[in-house]
Amino acid sequence: PLLQAAGKKNSFNLLGLTEAELKEQFVRGDGPGGQATNKTNNCVVLKHIPSGIVVKCHQTRSAEQNRKLARKILQEKVDLFYKGEESDVFKEKKASEKKKQEKKRRAKENLERKKLFKEMQQLDKK
Repeated sequence: PLLQAAGKKNSFNLLGLTEAELKEQFVRGDGPGGQATNKTNNCVVLKHIPSGIVVKCHQTRSAEQNRKLARKILQEKVDLFYKGEESDVFKEKKASEKKKQEKKRRAKENLERKKLFKEMQQLDKK
């Protein structure tokens, strides 16, 4: 559950990764794309050897961009793995969930106000 927060943070306070700790593979991607997907090995599978965390990235058609994205996501997942709830990634995820809940609550209150207003208007007409 902690690792689901990764991929959503632009932080500079993450644990660093060294290339010696990483194992990188290029494989064929999956999903839509037809021949462009079936003939190119631009999906990056990156494994952090000490923790065993694996990231598969096939967000773009470019292998280089996928390499950068995979490293960023892996760095966030490793940070969450080692720091847990103290991680900036986790804290940001919690803050965004709280903000989302507050927005939902306000929308619900506004809907109730509108409903009451319409009822009051109908009573005034009678």
